Amino acid sequence: MTFRLHAILALVGIAAMQPMPAHAGSISTRQLLAAMREGNELGRYGYLLQAIPQMDGANRAMAQQYFAFSEGELGLYGEAVRDFPLKAHLPADTVLPAPGQWQAADAVDTIVDLAAHRRVVMVNEAHHDAHTRLLTLALLPRLRALGFTHLAIEALVEDGDALRQRGYPTDRSGTEYMREPVYGEIVREALRLGYVLVPYESTTPGGQERETQQAQALYRKVLAGDPKARLLVHAGYAHIDKARGRLGDVLPMAMRLEALSGLEVLSIDQTEVREEEPFNELEAYRVVNNAVRTGDSLRGVPQSGLTPHLDTRTALREPYHQLVAAFHPQHAIVLRHVGDGRLWSARPRAYDMNVILPPANERVSSYVRDRVISLKIDGKATIALPPAADGHRPDWLSLHGERRAVPVSSRLCGNVFPCLVEAHYADEPDDAVAADRYVFLENGSDNTLWLRPGRYRLRGTNAAGEVMAERPLQVDAAL
Repeated sequence: MTFRLHAILALVGIAAMQPMPAHAGSISTRQLLAAMREGNELGRYGYLLQAIPQMDGANRAMAQQYFAFSEGELGLYGEAVRDFPLKAHLPADTVLPAPGQWQAADAVDTIVDLAAHRRVVMVNEAHHDAHTRLLTLALLPRLRALGFTHLAIEALVEDGDALRQRGYPTDRSGTEYMREPVYGEIVREALRLGYVLVPYESTTPGGQERETQQAQALYRKVLAGDPKARLLVHAGYAHIDKARGRLGDVLPMAMRLEALSGLEVLSIDQTEVREEEPFNELEAYRVVNNAVRTGDSLRGVPQSGLTPHLDTRTALREPYHQLVAAFHPQHAIVLRHVGDGRLWSARPRAYDMNVILPPANERVSSYVRDRVISLKIDGKATIALPPAADGHRPDWLSLHGERRAVPVSSRLCGNVFPCLVEAHYADEPDDAVAADRYVFLENGSDNTLWLRPGRYRLRGTNAAGEVMAERPLQVDAAL
């Protein structure tokens, strides 16, 4: 287990308010997955906080990833990135672009120009980082105008007329990822624009069989029977690769689809050069050490290996921060060589370009504070970290200026915490994916939801899914 992952695991519910049970590790990944597919979003969050201490090594790491997915569902976007610190590792011989030799170009414009001569475009995401979903949302109208006909979504399960007629996803339309509000907006926008939505996920958990079955599904459902079909694929991580490497000896989905179809896939990566807050890990260790020393509610955390040994300058050497300092992105960019015009790709055989997103927050945050929040969920005590960035929700939630920040108060919670405040479109039922959500972990705070102009149903619910308060909400267009 890495230095940073060990620290964050220790902080996010790894030590419950009570000592670890003797049968630690008794919850399996299979049980975890089954629990994740049941109940409401806040209930799943509470279950994971309580389950993680009962899991061992690999299962615990998997649970931590699901915990980050859960935080994204609840609108805790900065927290999701903080609490699943997934680091990408660029090839050892990578040379980062430098100003003077490379210049920034708008990512959406560049992709659209290249897509004009392709039938298949693939964009990847980091599943716990919803910021990586904005590029697909921006591409949907531009590619539709070029004649793209199908959108294939890794998280999609539902198919057929019912989804098209409704025009929105429900909590049964896809996997856990799709319950996140920005993913719901991708589905709504694609249906509004007239895309045919394509589920293509394999029933095989992983490995070569999964990659092959995904490629076969895309070929069979879209490309094989219609020479005019043009396909945008929204996938996770290395599925979009056109060569071996990130998946070891496994042939990735895009590589298999090229072999099946004879088409050249345009592959765009967003996951290898992503934002990470500079000094998270050192502060995390300081908080853990303080808690262990003072006997705070983190008791049960193993004290071995808790001494910081990372140079504070390490984060400043991370590729993302170097590129942001050099090119100052205000929106999604790619980097083009000023001499020969080629686009920068850290793995040119695997994908065609790296997209660099701007920093997620307008303010720099260490994310971690010298306290934890004590929670009681389903009668059981546990802990959570305070909100990231002092509760400031990232400005990218405006979805390129389409949504407004609307103040919401914890008063909707009826003095019961944790409490989920969410907005549903007025003409959609309660089982539709929410337009936006935010979870209040404690009393006495206000925050914002990001919403398009229109009519909504605003409500607060507890971890059991009981409605504490509900009222209509009208969001007017900005003046």
